Amino acid sequence: MNQIQRVALVTGGTGGIGTEICKRLAQSGRQVVAGYLPAEEVSAKQWQLARREEGFDIALAAGDVASFEFSGRMVREVRERFGRIDILVNCAGITRDKTLRKMDPEQWNAVLTTNLDSVFNVTRHVVEGMIEQGFGRIVNISSVNGQKGMFGQTNYSAAKAGVHGFSMALAQEVASKGVTVNTVSPGYVETRMTQAVPEEIRNTIVAGIPLGRMARPAEIAHAVAFLSADESGYITGINLPVNGGMYMS
Repeated sequence: MNQIQRVALVTGGTGGIGTEICKRLAQSGRQVVAGYLPAEEVSAKQWQLARREEGFDIALAAGDVASFEFSGRMVREVRERFGRIDILVNCAGITRDKTLRKMDPEQWNAVLTTNLDSVFNVTRHVVEGMIEQGFGRIVNISSVNGQKGMFGQTNYSAAKAGVHGFSMALAQEVASKGVTVNTVSPGYVETRMTQAVPEEIRNTIVAGIPLGRMARPAEIAHAVAFLSADESGYITGINLPVNGGMYMS
């Protein structure tokens, strides 16, 4: 009997961490669909071509996950093309760092909408199909700063803490339906964003990490692949920290 090929939708799939998640899931035999902002279509197609040159056939889906309507449209298009969505990885996110005294409502709302509302916007359109098919794996990407807070990140820390609260609550709602919901909380990861941080600040950050280095994106992807595996059906509602010992709980 042929096993069903699982279909995985990764929001923010063309980003630094998202790219490695897409590649790792593809290596696991999943049909992977990477979400991207419609305004970034040209760069997304270049990204797709680069993945093909690496041997990965990853599909694309345009959608602004900050919008409930656009998220629904994206999910419908993926289902129309591939028939189902078995795995959802909510990876899209942004930062707009400021101390609270200097933060304006636009900076607060942008981060909360993109990092937290998006998890509702996409998951709400995906979860019913997972329940109907009796299988689903939802993995939400949070952050170590959602656990311990970070100076200048009241917006980001609040959003990322909310991501795991969402995961725990939804996990209870769908546990009996064959759907698991978990969180992965990375620490600092080697991406273009962290490489753009001045060297002296990066050195200070690394000095505070017991393992003495930032994470590689592939290490975050490994955690996501583990939680999204068929064999991980008895793991739900957890937060899996991947932070090099930066925060232990």
